[in-house]
Amino acid sequence: MCNHTSEPAYSGRSRVVSFNVAFARNIDGAIALLTTTMRCADVVLLQEMDADGARRIANALEMSWVYYPALFHRRSRRDFRNAVLSRWPIEQDAKLVLPHPSRHARTHRIATAATVRVGDATVRVYSTHLGTPLDIGSGARRDQLRAILADGESYRHVKAGGDLNSSSTGMVALDAGYTWPTREGPRTTLFGRWDHIFLKGFAGPDSAASGTLAEARGVSDHKAVWVLAILR
Repeated sequence: MCNHTSEPAYSGRSRVVSFNVAFARNIDGAIALLTTTMRCADVVLLQEMDADGARRIANALEMSWVYYPALFHRRSRRDFRNAVLSRWPIEQDAKLVLPHPSRHARTHRIATAATVRVGDATVRVYSTHLGTPLDIGSGARRDQLRAILADGESYRHVKAGGDLNSSSTGMVALDAGYTWPTREGPRTTLFGRWDHIFLKGFAGPDSAASGTLAEARGVSDHKAVWVLAILR
């Protein structure tokens, strides 16, 4: 599901944000948070979203958007999973089904993929939410990230991120030649630093060009992370 807005000028730099919005329970709060602390974002990766929440946040940020569901939450009676929001036109999108279903529900995790036209460059963008430690093991989580990176092999420029449910799975991206600017920093959840962004085809930012929001203002049990990506 997509909605397209006008294309801004591009200086070669873009700010990428990833945020798990906790089953889209507080969309008004998420909009307030993102339009104040992250109002300069160019690409936003959202997890635990439904379609209406993705649409509302995208409209508030005046962004193009694509959303794909992965599961139906019986208690709330809504579909949930990942969205990509972009200030530039989304030319293509896809739902990438990841390997290793949940041990309990037998549901599959996904990545929402979008091909974005940024000036003269094509950028592949992924928003994902890997399996929890209760759902799958660490090796299976690494396989899920490998599946995303394999899809991105044919693209020179890639931005990938989301809730990895792990502090160490990102080593897979490093081994594949990506930079991992969010590797160091404070916890993004009670359990550790689980939210990350990886870049391919972008100059590695210095320590001042990535960070973690200090608080989620009651919107989520996760803190958002951000990165300044510089096109190579």
